[in-house]
Amino acid sequence: MKLKRFPLAAAVAALLLSTACTAARSEAGLADGPAAAGYPVTITNCGKEYRYSRTPSRVVVMNGGSVAEVSALLELGVADRIVANAQSYGASEVAGRVDAIKRLPTGNIALNDMSDIPREAMIGLTPDLVISAYDGGFRAEAGFATRDDLAAVGADTYAPKSSCGAVGTVTGTPSIEDSYALLRDLGAIFGVPERAERIIADSKAHIAGFGAKTANLPKQKVMVITPGMAMGGEFSSVGGNGIWNDILAKAGAVNAFAGATDQMFANLSREQVASADVDALLVVNYMSKDPDADARKLLAQFPQWDAAKNNRYVVLSDSIYLGPSNHLAVEKIARAVHPEAF
Repeated sequence: MKLKRFPLAAAVAALLLSTACTAARSEAGLADGPAAAGYPVTITNCGKEYRYSRTPSRVVVMNGGSVAEVSALLELGVADRIVANAQSYGASEVAGRVDAIKRLPTGNIALNDMSDIPREAMIGLTPDLVISAYDGGFRAEAGFATRDDLAAVGADTYAPKSSCGAVGTVTGTPSIEDSYALLRDLGAIFGVPERAERIIADSKAHIAGFGAKTANLPKQKVMVITPGMAMGGEFSSVGGNGIWNDILAKAGAVNAFAGATDQMFANLSREQVASADVDALLVVNYMSKDPDADARKLLAQFPQWDAAKNNRYVVLSDSIYLGPSNHLAVEKIARAVHPEAF
């Protein structure tokens, strides 16, 4: 209202905003000018092309129910560029990771009912790069700043390539390669591609070592379940078509319910669960006070399982999802389902 009454004030405000956005893009290396060493780099993300000539310096990480993105930035050693992080999980296979995430700035943002950053708050952070866990993090109808909104204020946008599809869909067959693609993209954007490749090489070597020990052993059938995420029936959060299938394969195992759905999670009946062959149980710790108790409760319900007869289960958290620590999941699963190999 005030801007309509005072055209001069509006013009000055627009000029100041334009100047601020130009400065922000210049700081991030996105404006014209000499490129920093190792730049420019071009990243194609969810159908849009972005050209970087400097390392982003005001990075916002959206929630999206993930810690893959913030964990990757920590692993790459560039988390000091974060001005606001909304991702957290509360558990990790990586020593010190939970505390490292807690220490990151949050921007003092009042999150929306999806525990994420609403449009106006996002714009107020004046980011030069916004990272979302999935392309839906830029949906206007959900109250988020769109890619175009953010481009207008000098911010580029990124979501993992494996999460570029429509909300709730699975794009292709998820695999550990998706985690490596995330590391490579962020390594290129932040000017540390060599570090990304070292992390990937170390992960591959770690996985290959455990794969060699289990390659000739019988494939154990594993049920993957996230008790704290069940939103339908008791067995509505059974792992279906997820990255865990590739992780299990590399650990000498298979998903007992891989064929139950083409989506990330299957919603199964008690009868389906009871009649399945389950050699081991994998409980994903999501906001659980006692994930071991969750595992024991499930095993007690199905004493006919070999998993119950042998008390064979493993608890994992962030390493079973997209992110830089899938090799730790491979190790823990391999040790749990093939103890005779170690």
